[in-house]
Amino acid sequence: MKNNKVLIVDDQNGIRILLMEVFNSDGYSTYQAANGKAALDIVRAEAPDLVLLDMKIPGMDGLEILKHIKAINPEIKVIMMTAYGELDMIKEATKLGALMHFTKPFDIDEMRVAVNMHLRGSSADRLH
Repeated sequence: MKNNKVLIVDDQNGIRILLMEVFNSDGYSTYQAANGKAALDIVRAEAPDLVLLDMKIPGMDGLEILKHIKAINPEIKVIMMTAYGELDMIKEATKLGALMHFTKPFDIDEMRVAVNMHLRGSSADRLH
């Protein structure tokens, strides 16, 4: 089974490093980007299976990045990371195709479970 690729997009370095460590240890290939342009370059080059996308990123915000990701490849799964109180943006993100969101500070184990479910759940079902 090929390693699933996870792209972490957040302007906070600490969050990117934390999430990369978590998902590397789960056996995923991880990529990181601090802004929309870098994120979309990785989406085009690497076609990640899942993107963890922060809503508030300087320059191109999360919704804009989400639109571009889905335009490049609608199959890519996207989970949003939001600050408290961004409900309108969350609704919009869901309309644009985001699977779910986590509000910061999020529980890292809950996020791991969600990512594993979205990436491995579907492939495990096909094996039986």
